[in-house]
Amino acid sequence: MNNIICIDLGGTAIKYGVLNTEGDVLHTAETPTEAARGAEALTEKLRTIVREMLQKAPDAVGIAISTAGVVNSDEASILHATDAIPGWKGTSLRQELSEFNLPVEAENDVNCAGLAEYATGSAAGAKSALVMTVGTGIGGCFIEEGHLLNGHTYSACEVGYLPVEGRPFQDLAATSVLSANVARMKGGTPQEWNGRQIFAAAAAGDAQCQEAIDEMCRILGAGIAGLCFVLNPEVVVLGGGIMAQEAVLRKPIEASFRRYSIPLVADATRIEFAGHQNAAGMKGALVNFMNRHPELT
Repeated sequence: MNNIICIDLGGTAIKYGVLNTEGDVLHTAETPTEAARGAEALTEKLRTIVREMLQKAPDAVGIAISTAGVVNSDEASILHATDAIPGWKGTSLRQELSEFNLPVEAENDVNCAGLAEYATGSAAGAKSALVMTVGTGIGGCFIEEGHLLNGHTYSACEVGYLPVEGRPFQDLAATSVLSANVARMKGGTPQEWNGRQIFAAAAAGDAQCQEAIDEMCRILGAGIAGLCFVLNPEVVVLGGGIMAQEAVLRKPIEASFRRYSIPLVADATRIEFAGHQNAAGMKGALVNFMNRHPELT
């Protein structure tokens, strides 16, 4: 059994640690991303993390990375990224970490979340899975028989841009939109109406907050139905912080999905909520690494 250094590079924090090839977390830590400092500072931070983990596990045989952006997973390089990390586009992670003489693999963060769910989470045992994360935007990935659908430009399943009722999916149903809609109805700012506050208010009988939640669920169901017509997954897994509200969200999302679907698809597609939480990115990065290096199992 080998040890792998696993890094989950998020917008605000980097979670990292050492996992063995069975998926056990042996060491774990977290540090601020400080994305605004740019790519050069970020890659230096990654080198510092690897040095730290090599002190914990000097026998580590590889480096596995989950990162935001469109990733050329064959070359572990960033093809496209937003301005949230200045200069991240074009970064070659293998080159930046070459001093360690270890194989380096990288994959998009939503793809990694999907790989983790498919391997040991809510999609375990399914032949095919559509995994979606709902947060500031909406991300997605599709996996069939263990194979991740990357697409011609490594940007398959960028579902947030999919037109739903004439607008991008994530412009209608992301958590950030829920907050903005409630703030517009009630006054105040989206920062004053985060998801936790909205669900608490709805539970206490606030009709406007409940209306906003219902509309989000309607759009999510419509979007899922459209994606299922194209991909026909066995299971749809919903992740992101807001999906901790499964008790509130499950029934209206399933009802909307059925409304916009057809019985042939709806009856054969189950909707689940993500099983992995904080370690999902690291575990998915590990799955991606092991898929590419089965000899290190």
